[in-house]
Amino acid sequence: MYAVISTGGKQYRVAEGQTVEVERLGETGTELEFTPILVADGDDVLATPAQLAGATVSATIIDEVKSPKIIGFTYKNKSNQRRRWGHRQRHAVIEITGISKG
Repeated sequence: MYAVISTGGKQYRVAEGQTVEVERLGETGTELEFTPILVADGDDVLATPAQLAGATVSATIIDEVKSPKIIGFTYKNKSNQRRRWGHRQRHAVIEITGISKG
């Protein structure tokens, strides 16, 4: 059985026991519940809002990690204007603890 969940503007295909790196959602140890977009179990596929009315995907935040550093550089020609910047996004590692069809 697997489900498709949406968080942080992205969609992830998840199965029970799987770990997924998503945008930061909270502190380590927090229990989360997601409303799935799609649930597939063998030949059964639940995709309409009526079919997914009681379906949930439960997860736990197990860690917090940082993505690789992004280095940016902007400049304007002939004016000696330069700027160098960096960014490192934080992510939460979640473990899918259960998928219920409702």
